[in-house]
Amino acid sequence: MSASSELRPRPLLPGGVPRFSRLLLAAVTASLAVVVLTDLFAVFAGFRIHRLIDGNHGFVMASQQELDAAYSLYERAGNLQVITFVPCAVLFVVWFFGARRNAGPLGPDRFRNGPGWAIGAWLIPLVNLWMPYRVAIDIWGASAQLPADGEPYRMPIWPVNLWWGLFVSSTLLGRYAGSRYDDADTLAEVRDAVVQYMMTDVLDIAAAVAAVYFAVRLTSMQRLKAAEGPYRTVVPEPPAR
Repeated sequence: MSASSELRPRPLLPGGVPRFSRLLLAAVTASLAVVVLTDLFAVFAGFRIHRLIDGNHGFVMASQQELDAAYSLYERAGNLQVITFVPCAVLFVVWFFGARRNAGPLGPDRFRNGPGWAIGAWLIPLVNLWMPYRVAIDIWGASAQLPADGEPYRMPIWPVNLWWGLFVSSTLLGRYAGSRYDDADTLAEVRDAVVQYMMTDVLDIAAAVAAVYFAVRLTSMQRLKAAEGPYRTVVPEPPAR
């Protein structure tokens, strides 16, 4: 960067500086952590059922009392997953809308849809499998600082892709596993459905971890852009000796 470019004042962001809620981000992170714990509990409960059923013939390898207890534990784990998922989903959508609102003055020309889609995109069946991702990409792009003069820089979007890929995969596999579990007539079919549910839980755990990283990284990007302006600050390299 030349001396003249260093002295040139940086343009200010339009629309004022957005506000960021550390408390909301902390609440989202905590709720996702609780979801991870309930998923781990569900994996344990599913493994217990799988262990009690023979893998080849679907025979019960324990007493009926043990099998009933395993089913009861598995149902309890499923209920806990529902109880923890609902408030987590609400908190995440509220944070997502706040991130979209904050990104508005950071990059007003980067959005293809209005801020209401940050909420509405989650509520429309089938559309909610791809529309929130488009909104997230727009938020990410608006929150990223632009390259400095002469700097070939582009903010990587893999955190968004990783989070959304894991989330959609767990959602679709969970629906398939649920239909298999409801239609199971034999113990072997129950065992197979439980295995698919366990795979769903593992994907859900990974998606929750990726969601935490995405939320923290995006919030950090927005704060940096609001503090420093739309262009990245280039740290000059020390002179060679």
